[in-house]
Amino acid sequence: MDKLEKIVSHSRDGVGPMRAERHQLICSLFEEYIEMYASRDDRLTSRFSDNFSGYAGSSDVLITDKAEWIRITRQDFTQIPERIDIEMLDLSLQDLADDVVAVTAFFHIHLPPPEGILSNETARLVLVFRQESTAWKIVHSGISIPYGLAHDDEIYPMSRLEKRNLELEQIINVRTNELAEANKILQIQCNTDGLTNISNRRHFDYLLNQEWNRGQRSGTPLAVIMLDIDYFKSFNDHYGHLAGDICLKKLAQRLAQSSRRVGELVARYGGEEFVILLPNTVKQAAFEVAKHIQKMVLSLEIPHVTSSHGIVTVSLGVASLQPSSQQLPVELVRLADAALYRAKLAGRNCVQLEDGGSG
Repeated sequence: MDKLEKIVSHSRDGVGPMRAERHQLICSLFEEYIEMYASRDDRLTSRFSDNFSGYAGSSDVLITDKAEWIRITRQDFTQIPERIDIEMLDLSLQDLADDVVAVTAFFHIHLPPPEGILSNETARLVLVFRQESTAWKIVHSGISIPYGLAHDDEIYPMSRLEKRNLELEQIINVRTNELAEANKILQIQCNTDGLTNISNRRHFDYLLNQEWNRGQRSGTPLAVIMLDIDYFKSFNDHYGHLAGDICLKKLAQRLAQSSRRVGELVARYGGEEFVILLPNTVKQAAFEVAKHIQKMVLSLEIPHVTSSHGIVTVSLGVASLQPSSQQLPVELVRLADAALYRAKLAGRNCVQLEDGGSG
């Protein structure tokens, strides 16, 4: 009652304050009604007068049949069985006659489902109570709020809210899929060399660490082949950088096509240098792969007049290690790079092993 006392304004016929006992009576009648309605208490249906009239916000039809209003009330309670929250804004009490009182209330309705349609709107409820015999009965109830969005079999527009929530879920699913696809594309772009469209050094470094750890667990060797296009600076100087880019693309494409084993990776390491990662591969097997690559490059027969061979050739360095916790993955790359350097010193267009072997 204290909460209502703070917001209530009252009068009788617009003249002077009403008597305290009448004020308390009207507040009590209204408070009892609101509590039963908010808590979805079916006892409320016993409070309607036989001469009842009323209308709900979801309908523009005046109900004058008590049984029909009881049906509507129970439909309301069935549609939303959980307690609802009535946020009272203003209240006006009217003492119309000894046996008739009225209440006009303004409030927000907060339904259990998260929604903003009703909670942001101000509802207006008019209740008229009449004393019949020894009991006060509700003879009129009318609520005004934009419930027109509700279906014919609803009191509140729950179907619309459910439809909106479904639409929001669908939008979220679409956006989530789009974001996942965008992230996938971004990940591919981050791991791909922009010129040749094969893996870049970043992706190679990541997979090198992954395969190194896998090799430690499984006890299997890991090999790396590093290769460099011979005399590539003079190739660019003679044919131009556009031709140099075409040469890099063609070589990358053929290297990628020849890489078909599970876990095998071909990446552009930088400039005219490429690297191949070979999981579960011993030194001799990696050497054979390097020899195959050397012949494959020769078969491309890309003209290179400033080279002693007249076509593009590559130098290759091969290294293979058994991964262990006593070494870092970069040691494998260092050995392959050192072998590549020896291949260049040996006259290029050849393969060198980490231990000095060649072919």
